[in-house]
Amino acid sequence: MSPLSGVLGEAWALYRRFFAHFVLISFVVYIVIAAINALLSWAIGSVGAFIGLIFSIFAVFLLQAALVKAVQDVRDGRADLNLSETLSAALPFVGAVALASILASIAIGIGLLLIIIPGLILLTFWSLIVPWIVLGGSGALDSFGRSWRTVRGNGWHVFGTYVVVFLILLVGEIVLSAILLALPFGWRSFISTVVVDSLVAPFIATVVTLVYYRLTAAHGEPGEAGTAPAGGYGTPYEAPPGSGYEPPAGGGYGSYGSVPSEDSPTQATPAEGGYQPPPPPPPASGA
Repeated sequence: MSPLSGVLGEAWALYRRFFAHFVLISFVVYIVIAAINALLSWAIGSVGAFIGLIFSIFAVFLLQAALVKAVQDVRDGRADLNLSETLSAALPFVGAVALASILASIAIGIGLLLIIIPGLILLTFWSLIVPWIVLGGSGALDSFGRSWRTVRGNGWHVFGTYVVVFLILLVGEIVLSAILLALPFGWRSFISTVVVDSLVAPFIATVVTLVYYRLTAAHGEPGEAGTAPAGGYGTPYEAPPGSGYEPPAGGGYGSYGSVPSEDSPTQATPAEGGYQPPPPPPPASGA
């Protein structure tokens, strides 16, 4: 069974349960971007618009990191970080996320313009660079290789997952656009750039982050910096019941200190106090 089996259902359940929390993060970032851009453009014209563009790029990268942090936070069933805490936790990763995202966008864009297929391949295999930076503690450049190795062996499943997400979002955008036709252009533009993006960005981040956790667990890699590999002596990835995902049996490292069963030939871990030699053999008969 693919490690991504049921990942969209799990992502939708998580998105729906923490809808208000996710959308609040996105909406606040997007509304601040829109307000600052409007003020700068009104105050200093084209120069202000350029400054606003730079600020917008920074805010988008901050939002990417913040949403990955938010998904990590709620995987235990509750949101422990509020809005400001989530943004503060994501702030140290903005530089690395920005550098990696810009480099990836350039390479993927060139691939799409040339033959399309190379761009889609890069888009698929580099899709986990942001989770690797924010959760895995990877550097900007190192995240490309880590993402590639994590996706490798499941490329078609990852690509198929993203295609389904794209189709879902496309249908939703068509329906919403039909509804907004009755509104004036200004309101229609505001809703499409702020409200719609606030709804879409968290779902995409949820899918990508859960794909990252699923695949790192399948490879026996630590999903978060400073933790043990999944299936070993750390806490493994646990999908909710009914998601269809089952972690690989045995894991990578085993659990030190576990007491074997009576049928197991493995000797139990000795008690504290150091090495305990085995008992001496019984004396030979007739001695």
